[in-house]
Amino acid sequence: MSISTSKESTDNKTTIVKSNFLCVFSILLFATGFPAAEYLLKDWDVVSVITARNVFSFILIFIIWLFIEGIQKVKSAKWLKGFLIGLSGFGIGAFLILMLQSLTTPVIAALAVATMPVFAVSLEMLLDGRKMTLWFFFGVVLVLLGGYIASGASLSEDNIGIAAFIGVVGVALFAWGSRAAVKSLPGMSNLGQTAVTSFGMAGLSIFLYFVCSVFFDLTNATSIITIEHLGLVLIYAWLGTWIYQILWIQAVSQLGIGLASFHLIAVPFYIMFMPVSYTHLPLPTNREL
Repeated sequence: MSISTSKESTDNKTTIVKSNFLCVFSILLFATGFPAAEYLLKDWDVVSVITARNVFSFILIFIIWLFIEGIQKVKSAKWLKGFLIGLSGFGIGAFLILMLQSLTTPVIAALAVATMPVFAVSLEMLLDGRKMTLWFFFGVVLVLLGGYIASGASLSEDNIGIAAFIGVVGVALFAWGSRAAVKSLPGMSNLGQTAVTSFGMAGLSIFLYFVCSVFFDLTNATSIITIEHLGLVLIYAWLGTWIYQILWIQAVSQLGIGLASFHLIAVPFYIMFMPVSYTHLPLPTNREL
């Protein structure tokens, strides 16, 4: 009995280590999307950027899912529920976070993302009976304060109040979507969960693009599309969204959204160093928006 218990304990520790490694790797990939999006926002509007990202991401993940798991798995998937989770959680959440970045800087957007543990643990408290300790609360506050000071971000701009609210709502929705993708889509693989929620993200962004271009004339990306733009879109869609989201959902399924979200605290620090790796890419031509 003791040998069996010891083996189970070792297996659990191994799973926890692997899951935390998945979190670290997925968050690094997630962070690559911020500099790519920043370059795209120089020439494109927010709706065009998020639409290109979500559509390219869904197309690739759907093809891979169909190839790996077959047509029967795809047909029997919980498409409607996954679509709604992807639309309301990941879709609106990602759009608001990108909106925050367009109004401020990638680092401030990353600082907003770093608040996710607050919302993630709050969800677990409300829905799963988790208890928040005082040390946890102070730990999150200190880490966020340290990230803010280290980043050199400024909260003195006139639009920072509205921008902060947009970011907070987006992060809260993203936290809910991460939990719902695991809890509300049981019996599906992480690849399938990512695919059906990505469908919701793509559907929302296509709808927004149609409304903004037809009724409000707010989109302008179609007038400037270069090879550099496409390369940045692929970085943003495939590294910062597709691969990241598969690994992220898998980590959440093993650790829970509360523990997994702690890794997002490191995003601002990754962002501060990551733009250097993009300097070899030709920047798109600047354009008045």
